Amino acid sequence: MKNKKNILIIISIILGMIFVLSFNDHNFKRAVDACLAGSQKLSDSKITDLEEARKFCEDQIKKINNSCLR
Repeated sequence: MKNKKNILIIISIILGMIFVLSFNDHNFKRAVDACLAGSQKLSDSKITDLEEARKFCEDQIKKINNSCLR
């Protein structure tokens, strides 16, 4: 009985971790999209190269995430 309970707890923890980690990429994409929209709205000269802007936003968000994790 006690063994079954421990196995269920371990399985639920693993499933919870998979669920949380699957949304990590989704949140990153939303942050990049918000960065792109904000940079176009705030910029006097509209961004002409969308891929360059996306790369810049991704780099900035990764840099902020890495500094927060330390």
